[in-house]
Amino acid sequence: MFVMLYVMGLFLSYPPLFAAFSVSHASVYLGLVLFQLLFSPVDTLMQIVLTMRSRANEFEADAYSVETFGEPEALVDALKKLSRENLSNLTPHPLHVFLTYSHPPVLARIEAIRAHRESLKAMM
Repeated sequence: MFVMLYVMGLFLSYPPLFAAFSVSHASVYLGLVLFQLLFSPVDTLMQIVLTMRSRANEFEADAYSVETFGEPEALVDALKKLSRENLSNLTPHPLHVFLTYSHPPVLARIEAIRAHRESLKAMM
């Protein structure tokens, strides 16, 4: 956040930015609009990376639950109940998941939970 605000402060007083958009009189308001236009693609890329990390964290949390609680089907039942009550889309388009989902789809989580359970059984 600090870096973004620092860069925005630089953009607001950067004459070549206004010249690139053929603006003769620089203003803070226009600088904010131009910064938003230029920052939007960067923000989209950052959000994709952050949602990927969040999904990975969810898989790790599910694996931890399976390892510590030892009842993976209880977690599966809870996920099914949550998705039923929230009317979740069980089969969202993979591109939509990639771009916007901070949590993996329920069916992917259930599959990962059961696969992790089987890998734990194989190690014992």
